[in-house]
Amino acid sequence: MAAGWVLHAVLFRLLHLVLFSSVTAFSIGVNYGANADNLPPPAQVATYLKQNTYIDRVKLFDANPDMIRAFAGTGIALMITVPNTDIPAIASRSSSAASAWVAAHVAPFYPATNISLVAVGNEVMATSDRNLIAHLVPAMRSLYAALAAAGFHQIRVSTPHSLGILSASEPPSVGRFRRGYDRAIFAPMLEFHRRTRTPFLVNPYPYFGYTARTLNYALFRPNPGVFDPATRINYTNMFVAQLDAVHAAMQRLGYGDVEIAVGETGWPSAGDAGQIGVSAEDAASFNGNLIRLVNSGKGTPMMPGRRFETYVFSLFNENQKPGPTAERYFGVFNADLTPAYDVGLLRGGGGGKAPAPGSGVRRWCVASAGADGAALQANINYACGSGGADCGPIQEGGACFDPNTLLAHASYSMNAYYQAAGRHDFNCDFGHTGVITSSDPSKSPSPTLLIHSLSGEVESKSLLMLDFN
Repeated sequence: MAAGWVLHAVLFRLLHLVLFSSVTAFSIGVNYGANADNLPPPAQVATYLKQNTYIDRVKLFDANPDMIRAFAGTGIALMITVPNTDIPAIASRSSSAASAWVAAHVAPFYPATNISLVAVGNEVMATSDRNLIAHLVPAMRSLYAALAAAGFHQIRVSTPHSLGILSASEPPSVGRFRRGYDRAIFAPMLEFHRRTRTPFLVNPYPYFGYTARTLNYALFRPNPGVFDPATRINYTNMFVAQLDAVHAAMQRLGYGDVEIAVGETGWPSAGDAGQIGVSAEDAASFNGNLIRLVNSGKGTPMMPGRRFETYVFSLFNENQKPGPTAERYFGVFNADLTPAYDVGLLRGGGGGKAPAPGSGVRRWCVASAGADGAALQANINYACGSGGADCGPIQEGGACFDPNTLLAHASYSMNAYYQAAGRHDFNCDFGHTGVITSSDPSKSPSPTLLIHSLSGEVESKSLLMLDFN
């Protein structure tokens, strides 16, 4: 029995280190839409983002000069957009439209405003306008050449795509572009991206693909996953699966080396009455886990080790957007610049850490002593994989590899995920194999821990007696 107590003592020391270790500030972008009548002036927005948030890049849906000028001197990287209607003229080799566009919308502001990318149109492939589609790649080439001629070699060129560009995406290994467009449009576009070292820009939205059954899969919460028989990969979140489906389509054409960036993705904090999976807590779960994933450097199963330049949709709740209620509640901020929910975006308000709900009581997640080995291993695979937890310390040779038991490693990885994801009860569910404790094991030489069941009841447990002497 004494050996068991010592094992748990070591385990909880390691969990304590996970909770109180420093968190590196993240890099994240937002889409700055203005379909509202109550938003603050652009200069106020730019100053607020610079002084009070970790947001370091902003995407505009146009080239509004007031917005571009507002970000001068902030250092925040800006993506501006060429309207779809300008594409045919810019594409023409005999026209000076591309140079004129650069002279009007880039030259007056750069480099005081850090314009990092020009998006040629927005989801042009989804318009079904054959004229626009035919001119898209030529317009990208023309604009890139005009930027280079003006001396703006650092400004990249791309164009955002909805996932409607794929004719197949489930499971990810079958990902392919729509027939007819694959060779005629996407092969030359990807060749352009490879040559110019610019990103292929996609807008993956798990929100538009979830059902009641796949809600946890869409929200980065623990779930059984979706198995891809071709690659033998079990995907435990939809966002990663969508990125890998795009990568598979690119790889099919021979362009798997081209960088992918995320132009839009997000989750609403409110919706129509009775709509499941739409709340501030759900939005915080999606966006908080998204930010951790894209900054983790872990990449995806098909793209290991990659980081993805990502822009969350959106900066503000926009009260004039048409459509269902949820369309007006994608913002991470309200119109008065108060957070719609907390994912650690504010400087000095958590230092980039995920927020702890409730009264601020410290809590830990550990594996249930009754969980079987298969469940514990599945928990490790999820937490250390798409869950985004840092499990390096429990790898062989790591500082926390010992005690080398499945229970210890599972508890470490489950708690690492729970702490990073925001310390919500559902983040410690793990198929009912996780339990929560609110007793800090470092404060008492031999405490009896109070283990909170997932229903909120409190049970006195003596099986986790700790001896720190």
